[in-house]
Amino acid sequence: MNERCALRPDKMLPASPDTPDEVWHSVLAAARQEAAREPSMAPMLGEIILSRSSLAHSLATRLSQRLSCADFPRPELESLVLSVLEHTPELVAGMAADLQAVVQRDPASHTALTPLLFYKGFHALCAYRVAHSLWEAGRELPALLLQSLSSEVFGIDIHPAARMGCGIMLDHGTGIVIGETAIVENNVSMLHEVTLGGTGKEFCDRHPVVRSGVLIGAGAKVLGRVEIGEGAKIAASSVVLDDVRPHTTVAGVPAVEVGSSAGQDDPAFCMQQALH
Repeated sequence: MNERCALRPDKMLPASPDTPDEVWHSVLAAARQEAAREPSMAPMLGEIILSRSSLAHSLATRLSQRLSCADFPRPELESLVLSVLEHTPELVAGMAADLQAVVQRDPASHTALTPLLFYKGFHALCAYRVAHSLWEAGRELPALLLQSLSSEVFGIDIHPAARMGCGIMLDHGTGIVIGETAIVENNVSMLHEVTLGGTGKEFCDRHPVVRSGVLIGAGAKVLGRVEIGEGAKIAASSVVLDDVRPHTTVAGVPAVEVGSSAGQDDPAFCMQQALH
């Protein structure tokens, strides 16, 4: 990897001010309230949340419910996911940050309960984080199985070798593809049908580097080992083939610079799609 595309460790640390325990207590409170208000939902809430002792246990239950199949029955899958989460607490911290990112940036989500139960973008990120941990431990086959199941169930394909920070939001999520050597730093937001893809069959670093605070609009394609600078914005349906400077907006096919976000809040947080 050349120097400009090197991973910046400070940009891959959890960016969330809340601990997993704090997020878990907020989820518990919301689940208790909903169970009382909607008795028909009480069994589901009890199975996934109210009978669980931690955010890790709850996430292992939900992922195994959604991804289990004949090749990977639920008891075995839940045991694997829980084992990974219990031995790598930084993964749970990353998932907690992803949950908060949804609540902070998606006006349709008012508590962390909803994305934990239903949002496939969040679930796909959780599956990726477990698969990445397995990949890093040399357990490539179960990592690839998780990737395959996640792609089939959620319609989101993230290679387990990709490197992703925390506080990521995959809004809607359908059709997102993130390649093997991609790097995505903290606090990035991307919408459905985004591709972080390669441009050949080389075995070197061939996928994009996305710096922190970037917003990638629906349907955008970022191809090759290009770098998307911190706080940049990529307009919907754009095709990016060259580096994008920090705090700029690009649009078009191929994408060209059309504006600046210098001095503004990071686009990933405000989710503003305007070009100027």
